[in-house]
Amino acid sequence: MNTGTTMASMTSYAILGCGSVGHAVAEDLVEAGKDVLILDKDEGRVEALRDQDLNAQISDIRDPEVVEHVEGRDAVLILSSDVEANKAATETLMEVDDDHFVVARASDPVSADELTAMGADVVINPSAVIADSALRSLETGELEHRAEQLSSLIDGTESRLAILIHRGPDPDSIASAAALQAIARHRDVEADIVYQGEIGHHENRAFVNLLGIELVSRGEVELDDYDTIALVDYSKTGDTESAPDIDVDILIDHLEPESEIDAGFSDIRPNVSATSTILTKYVQEFDLNLSQEVATALLYGIRAETLDFKRDTTPADLTAAAYLYPFADHDTLEQVESPSMSPETLDVLAEAIRNRDVRGSHLISNAGFIRDREALTQAAQQLLNLEGITTTAVFGIADETIYLAARSKDIRLNIGNVLGDAFSDIGEAAGHSTDASVEIPLGIFTGIDSNEDNRDLLLSLTEEAVKTKLFEAMGVESSSDSSNGS
Repeated sequence: MNTGTTMASMTSYAILGCGSVGHAVAEDLVEAGKDVLILDKDEGRVEALRDQDLNAQISDIRDPEVVEHVEGRDAVLILSSDVEANKAATETLMEVDDDHFVVARASDPVSADELTAMGADVVINPSAVIADSALRSLETGELEHRAEQLSSLIDGTESRLAILIHRGPDPDSIASAAALQAIARHRDVEADIVYQGEIGHHENRAFVNLLGIELVSRGEVELDDYDTIALVDYSKTGDTESAPDIDVDILIDHLEPESEIDAGFSDIRPNVSATSTILTKYVQEFDLNLSQEVATALLYGIRAETLDFKRDTTPADLTAAAYLYPFADHDTLEQVESPSMSPETLDVLAEAIRNRDVRGSHLISNAGFIRDREALTQAAQQLLNLEGITTTAVFGIADETIYLAARSKDIRLNIGNVLGDAFSDIGEAAGHSTDASVEIPLGIFTGIDSNEDNRDLLLSLTEEAVKTKLFEAMGVESSSDSSNGS
C-alpha cells in the first residue's frame, strides 16, 4: 500500500470496470490532463469508449493478468458495479503488488469493511455518496426557502422591527440579534434589539461595549409601535416566563420554547448549539457583506455557548465558526474574554474560595452578603478552573433576595435543568446546559427578614438549605467528608 502519495501528485490511472461511475471519473481525469487506462470485459462498452478517444482495453478484472495491465500506474480505481469482481481485483493487486494507490467501490457497509480489510486505500459507496449529496442539496434548498420566507417578512415591515432576546441576555442572544439586525438593515429595514433584565456578567458588558452593539431596554419602548416582532434566542432552559403576549412574526432559536409560540416564520434547530450558528447560515445565504463587529459577535456567541468548542459542539457550529474566523477582530475577542476584575468581584471570589464546599467534582460556595450580584457569575466561572472541578455554584444575599450563579462543563449534567429542579418552586431559575442562575425571595426561603441582628443566622440557614437542595438535585449525597479543599 502506498502511503506516501497523494491524488494530486498522481499522473497515471487505471480504471477497472467502467460503468456510469467509472465513465464519469474517466472523463474528469482526462479533462484534468491525466493518463487514463480503462479495463472492462464488455466489448461493446470498450468500443464505445474508444469512439470517445478514451484508452480502453478488453479485460476481465477478475483475471490475475489484470496486474500486468496496470503495471506502472500510480493509482488503480476499481469501480465495477459487480462488488465480487471488485473484491477479486483488489485481492489480486494486494497479493502481487501493494505499491498502487487503490480505490475500490463497495455496495454496502459490509463490502466496504471487506475491501478495507483487503488493503484498499479508499473505499467508496456510490449509494452513500448520492445520499449525502441529496441531503446536502436538500439542506441547501431548505435554507434558501427559509431565507426567502424570512426576507418576505422583513420586507413587509412598514416602520420598525423589534428583535426581542431573553432576559439577562448572553453573548449568543446579543450576537444573534445583531446579525438579524444587520440582515434587516441590508434590506433597508431599521430594527431595535430589545432586552429585559440587566446585561449581567462582566464579559457580556465588555462584549456589548467593545463591539458597539446598541440595545434598548424593554421598559423604554412600546412594542405596539413596532409592526414586526422577532424573538431571537428567546428561550432559556428552566425559564418560568411564558411567551410574550404579543403577535410574533419571526422566531429563531436553538432551544424549543417552554410554551408554544405561533409565529409567521419559525426556525428552531435543537441540533445546533448556538443561535449564532443559525444566523451565520442566514448571513451566508443572504450573501451579506458582514461587518467586523457582527462577525466578531457571532464568533464569540458560538464560542461562549460551546465553552470554546469543548461542549455540545456540532459540525454546523464548527463550519459557522470557520466561516466567521477571517472576518472577526481577534484583538477585541481577547479583550472581551479577559476584562479587568473589579474590587467587589475580587472580594466575592475570595469569599467564595474561602467558603467552598467540594463534593466529588461539584463545588458550591456561599459568598455572603454582596453589593454586586453580577460578581457571582464571574466567581462561578473562575472557580470552574480549579483542578478536578466540573460544576460550580456561588450564591449570595442582596436586596432581600438570594442570587445564585452556576457554571458547568460536565457533559452528563444540564445545570439549567438542575437549578430548575432544585428551586423553580420557590424562585426564578433560568439558563442553559453550561450556565444558569436563580433568584429566590429571602423571606420565602428562610422565613426570616433580613436585618443586622440576624445576618449570621440568615447566612447559616441559607447556606445549609441551598447546599442541601442543590447537591441533591445534582445527584450528590450529603456526606461528612465533604471539604473546603484546605
